[in-house]
Amino acid sequence: MTSDERTDRLRRYWDRHAHSYDQQMSFFDRHFFGDTRAWICSQATGDVLEVAIGTGLNLPHYPQDVRLTGIEWSPAMLGQARQRAARLGLKADLREGDAQALDFPDGAFDTVVCTFSLCSIPDHRRAVAEMVRVLRPGGLLLLADHVAASAWPARVVQRLLELVTVPLGGEYFLRRQIGQVREQGLTVERHDRFKIGMVERFAARKPVKDASA
Repeated sequence: MTSDERTDRLRRYWDRHAHSYDQQMSFFDRHFFGDTRAWICSQATGDVLEVAIGTGLNLPHYPQDVRLTGIEWSPAMLGQARQRAARLGLKADLREGDAQALDFPDGAFDTVVCTFSLCSIPDHRRAVAEMVRVLRPGGLLLLADHVAASAWPARVVQRLLELVTVPLGGEYFLRRQIGQVREQGLTVERHDRFKIGMVERFAARKPVKDASA
């Protein structure tokens, strides 16, 4: 299977699950993720990009004065996000897009947000690099996801789960992005890891002088 064929298959998978996604995520929000959506979104300022916005579950948590752009590669999930934004009376630019190849110039946003999505983006390292690219010097990268647990018995269970979830929907349990973000030269300013290390959220600042310049 080629990369494009795999991408199309995964997009169809998330399209099929768009109408049940909120119900599924409500369980994890209550029992695992806690106040993570509010923790992440409350720190967003200025021109904000949310990568893989899904059905828009983060939309109620943003400050009213942000200028929000959201991208999502599943048309069905994007439709749900647009409906949620309309119900909330929010003005947001919600469009189709690929986290692995963001269609924005360098340094376009003050804040970049991605929650519970890097676990299922095929090339998650490329996606993080793209988020850093479009972030302005001095800007804030806000990430949250389920990650490899800190206890080895839990990691064994996660590995077993991946035998099913990776072929089915491309969802990984043993990824962890904080190291890559540090490799990109960002400074982690706030960091939480809980639920035996399986949930991680952090805010990382891009240097004012871009190290790649």
